[in-house]
Amino acid sequence: MTSTVPALGTRTAEGPALEAVLLDMDGTLVDTEGFWWDVEVEVFAGLGHTLDDAWRHVVVGGPMSRSAGFLIDATGADITLAELAVLLNEGFEDRIDRTLPLMPGAARLLAELSAHGVPTALVSASHRRVIDRVLTSLGPQYFALTVAGDEVARTKPHPEPYLLAASGLGADPARCAVVEDTATGVAAAEAAGCHVVAVPSVAPIDPATRRTVVTSLEEVTLAFLHGLMTEMR
Repeated sequence: MTSTVPALGTRTAEGPALEAVLLDMDGTLVDTEGFWWDVEVEVFAGLGHTLDDAWRHVVVGGPMSRSAGFLIDATGADITLAELAVLLNEGFEDRIDRTLPLMPGAARLLAELSAHGVPTALVSASHRRVIDRVLTSLGPQYFALTVAGDEVARTKPHPEPYLLAASGLGADPARCAVVEDTATGVAAAEAAGCHVVAVPSVAPIDPATRRTVVTSLEEVTLAFLHGLMTEMR
């Protein structure tokens, strides 16, 4: 059978159009953005505070330090950032131990990238302890490297995580496709100079230059990614 997917080494005059694919985790590959909010609501209820549902869009997709810090300031809860981080991670881990739903198309996309030898990295604002837990279900074999939010000096929306991932794969950020679900992650990827495929999970994301918006990972194939990068060039 002849594959319709261009070879990874397909080149333009300047080099390969697609050198690597960098993927967010929560809300992109695994359906867990709601888990984080549920845990935050539960933890703050235990502290005697009710979270305003409007805050959900403020904390989604960002590093725990920012999200937790915002909620402490907004509620006036008597808890330190470090103490809250422990409670949130423990609550989240308890939920993913019970169930970890993959986003539609996630398993197929990872298998396709692997089958064609595309360098792939997982880039998340979640802590290492959470990423390693999720990887047991996602499949660590699908990722050449992973970047955790507590392993970088500046996490999303700063470009450092995506620049680190591209460097680790030996790829030019401008020739990397990033798949993200939140505005925070999109901002990080774009600041790194990557082409972004946005699959909004909680809040809408508008198309823009070097940013393509789709409704589901079911639309994202290797041929689709090659096409985007070729058109961009």
